[in-house]
Amino acid sequence: MRGYTALSETIHANPETAWNEHRAAAWVGDAIADAGFAVTPRAFGFDTALHASFGSGSRRIGVMAEYDALPGLGHACGHNLIAATAVATATALSRVADELDLTVELFGTPAEEGGGGKIEMLERGAFDGLHFAMMAHPSPVDAARARPFAVAHSHVSYAGRSAHAAAFPEQGVNANDAFVIAQVALGLLRQQLPSDSRVHGIMTNGGQAPNAIPDFTEGRWYVRANTLAELRVLEERVNRCFEAGALATGTTLSIEPESRPYSEFRTDEPALARFESHLVSLGRRLSDGADSPMNRASTDMGNVSQVVRAIHPYVGIDARGASNHQPEFAAACVGPSAEAMIHDAAVALAFTAADIVG
Repeated sequence: MRGYTALSETIHANPETAWNEHRAAAWVGDAIADAGFAVTPRAFGFDTALHASFGSGSRRIGVMAEYDALPGLGHACGHNLIAATAVATATALSRVADELDLTVELFGTPAEEGGGGKIEMLERGAFDGLHFAMMAHPSPVDAARARPFAVAHSHVSYAGRSAHAAAFPEQGVNANDAFVIAQVALGLLRQQLPSDSRVHGIMTNGGQAPNAIPDFTEGRWYVRANTLAELRVLEERVNRCFEAGALATGTTLSIEPESRPYSEFRTDEPALARFESHLVSLGRRLSDGADSPMNRASTDMGNVSQVVRAIHPYVGIDARGASNHQPEFAAACVGPSAEAMIHDAAVALAFTAADIVG
């Protein structure tokens, strides 16, 4: 396991955000090449994607590696562990590829954190013909069943007109006020939203100086619902809140998608049952996710699951009470517990793949 641990720790120490994972992609490519895989860097037209293949069997197994980090938080979602687990899983399967008539494929998938890398790869045919796709994600607990929200990621901006805030305020059109109105409207909207939906975001630019009426503001907002169909309805309601800000202030609103929407997940039930059995045999205790609902987090693997048999289990690390997207969780993504997650997840994934094709 030491080589996989070293890969994880190297990626962890050198975080790269979505579409910028040049070193991480190279390190994953080197590691899987050392296991005898044929590696294609910059795969499918993306600089930080990769594809690696071993064997020539009739049944194709796809293992997904993620390696992008969060802005400002590093690997607080543990994608360093996902990458190392993927390499370990693919390597284990390569050793029985001839016996099981397998072609084992590892996909380095960039920009899961909001960029929809897998969706873009899916559109370019990356996963065409796969018989099964899988990956494992770190979490505070073991929760094998993925139940992610569908999600839309949007860049929202308002354009107004600058003016001196004290001398000529009547000449300004305040883009900051537009965001304030929109956020108040969103806060009121939440009272009428279903309990299993989510609307959240940040303002990334609120102006430049307190004595200059802001002529431009912008932010990033996520809308989540149980399904893509429900998401479309909810997104219309959310957008009307942003439109209210523009109407009240006289600013010009722009809403641009940051990626294609992430889908809900379609779990392959027989494969999940086998994975759960193998994880329990390793001494893990499964949770339904209610005590730490990371299995509700959105993922672009959901889009893959709509066209390929797939599982996306969550395997626990000792995060000492922290949860994903917290600095303390990032710290827990290295060390003995993190190493155990790589081992157990890879063993359970590899045995699961062997079971379903055997």
